[in-house]
Amino acid sequence: MSKRILVTGGAGFVAHHFIEHVLKNTDWDVVSLDRLDTSGNLNRLANIDSWEKNKTRVKIVFHDLRGAINAQISKAIGPVEEIFHLAAASHVDRSIQYPMEFVLDNVVGTENLLEWSMGLDSLDKFNYFSTDEVYGSAEEGVFYKETDMPRPENPYAGSKLAAESMCHAFASTYKLPIFITRTMNVFGERQHPEKFIPMTMKKILDGETVTIHADKTKTKPGSRFYIHARNVAAALMFLREKAQLLSKEDRYQGIYNVVGEKEMTNLEVAQYIAEVLGKELKYELVDFHSSRPGHDLRYAMSGERMKNIGWNLPVTIKESLAKAVDWSLKHPEWLEV
Repeated sequence: MSKRILVTGGAGFVAHHFIEHVLKNTDWDVVSLDRLDTSGNLNRLANIDSWEKNKTRVKIVFHDLRGAINAQISKAIGPVEEIFHLAAASHVDRSIQYPMEFVLDNVVGTENLLEWSMGLDSLDKFNYFSTDEVYGSAEEGVFYKETDMPRPENPYAGSKLAAESMCHAFASTYKLPIFITRTMNVFGERQHPEKFIPMTMKKILDGETVTIHADKTKTKPGSRFYIHARNVAAALMFLREKAQLLSKEDRYQGIYNVVGEKEMTNLEVAQYIAEVLGKELKYELVDFHSSRPGHDLRYAMSGERMKNIGWNLPVTIKESLAKAVDWSLKHPEWLEV
């Protein structure tokens, strides 16, 4: 059935992959809301395979969610049935340096969107796209479940959890149809080059040394469950059909961990990228946490809840990573800072 949906941050990395997925797999119309800051880039949308064929189904509205959605912007957006709130400031280093920026973008921005959403008679679903980092660092053997207590350890994670809290409050008080996804480290084509995987590609290609976040002994690299943005898009579409909403009776019912296929250390990821590139990997293990408090060595979540409702990853991590590396070799302009 045809729909009209709003995607915030549509010119950003994850959101443009989600829009691409929607265009390829549905007949829906999309409103992309974006302010086009340092991470927003409309060339991402123009660069997707199906853009020329489907661009008439996408309406781009410019707005900074730090400010309320006024009548003019609201009219430009028009009626929508579902909202996918993916716009966010998301870089840990920058959040440590400029924490208030992340409060404004992630907390105030979400609040403004929630308030506007209350006036939509047609709204059927609201997805808040959060992060695994709200749980904090995971000790060996720990895989956080949706019901575990969040313990954010940097301003970025704190701002995302604060925004989650506002979603809970609006779901409880105003009955907004909200569900929350907590997603692990996302990678893929057209990612901002400050992120680990494109940065690693660039440094390997240039013969530079790759810095690997490690423990205090500088022997144990950090680890993540990396997941491709296309898999994330597929997961969001799966959940919009299957997800239970946040409720006052069970405040964790509407939270879902979106987890990658398997845990890999950052060193293993760098080694695999070098292997795909056919280049030598020069690397240095660095005790980053001591020098920059707030960086978590290991992130790990349980994916049991989604698995129990029928979710399976469409593509493996190594296949996804190899495709992203190959694509970046053919489009080196996306590796430039």
